[in-house]
Amino acid sequence: MTVRMRFPAGPEVPVDDLLPPAADPPLTVGDERIVDFLTSVSRRLLAPALARRHPELGSLGFFLRRRELVRGVQRLHAGLDDGVLAFPRGVAFHIPPANVDTVFVYSWALSALAGNTNVVRISPRSAAAADAILDVLNDSLDAADPVVARTQRMVTYGHDDAVTARLSAGCDVRVIWGGDRAVTAVRRHPLAPAARDLTFPDRSSFAALSVAGWEAAPLAARRDAVARFANDAYWFDQAACSSPRAVFLVGDARRADAVRAEFVALLGVAVRERGFDVDAAMAVEKRVGAYGLAADGGVARMAFHDNLVATLELDGPAAAPRQWLGAGTFGFVTLAELAELTPFVRRRDQTLTHFGFARAELLDLARRLGGRGIDRIVPFGAALTFAPVWDGYDLLHEFVRLVTVAD
Repeated sequence: MTVRMRFPAGPEVPVDDLLPPAADPPLTVGDERIVDFLTSVSRRLLAPALARRHPELGSLGFFLRRRELVRGVQRLHAGLDDGVLAFPRGVAFHIPPANVDTVFVYSWALSALAGNTNVVRISPRSAAAADAILDVLNDSLDAADPVVARTQRMVTYGHDDAVTARLSAGCDVRVIWGGDRAVTAVRRHPLAPAARDLTFPDRSSFAALSVAGWEAAPLAARRDAVARFANDAYWFDQAACSSPRAVFLVGDARRADAVRAEFVALLGVAVRERGFDVDAAMAVEKRVGAYGLAADGGVARMAFHDNLVATLELDGPAAAPRQWLGAGTFGFVTLAELAELTPFVRRRDQTLTHFGFARAELLDLARRLGGRGIDRIVPFGAALTFAPVWDGYDLLHEFVRLVTVAD
């Protein structure tokens, strides 16, 4: 069994060559050699020329800045009691999705920062942004300590159960991103008894817009909010787990229609200004998805404003789509208050983006939900901003092993 080496770039290698000897612990938590390498990667990702071609790489570059890395390690150690020490878990095997090109870097970087040896599968279907990241990683190796190339591996192979099974059996933590079916399929391959899975299955996300907060905001603030909402929705064709698929208008129903109309009009302008595009095939996909949802009931009216924006006025929260309907398709529901979301939320619901609410309202909603769903409540524009706490996991903590020492 062989795999194609993407980082460090090279020829195909046997799968067993990716797994280090059991008695080879070369890195520590917060290892300075890894911090230096990730900092170099950050600088290259933030280069203006690259950021113009792939804007999503700018967010990744900021995430990998030295200050952020050091802060994460300090937060980890500050949360430990006296006599509790953090060490790497060992070998982490990452299986990221093909449709979100940058996500593999976030989980890999945090695992590397925790001192783990990492093997990351890059899908053969990954797109240009993933290739750009791999180029940056390889270009950054020249000035890196050799330990980086020995411990951090990214490979490409097809749907080969034998390879996945071998890497699963040899790892200490397996990180699985993808749909429910993909997660279930990977879990058929057993881990060692002491190993564990971190899973990121199908998730759905929504947005909440305060009618009163919108009306009170200056026009410039409303335009900025919609521009940030457009980034949340249109990057990755609205298919990312944290991209909003429905918008809840919260407040006086008599004033909500005017707010929705202005929001949709500004959204069309923002999408065109940012150069987002929905091709003819995607436009057809949107119509198929929208009419399918309407056939299930709960859609009062629908409008295809152009190929970029389609809106569905829904009868209530229960009709809000959790499935992907095509890029630029949004269901709208009017609620009297934010608390009405509570019975609608399910465990699979991940992110609620918001505009116009007081912090106390958002905290009240989180307490009402009690952890049953919605792991992130963040402002418009932050849906796709990865954080060390994701899907309810504090990832840096998940990637270390704790040892207690008592006297």
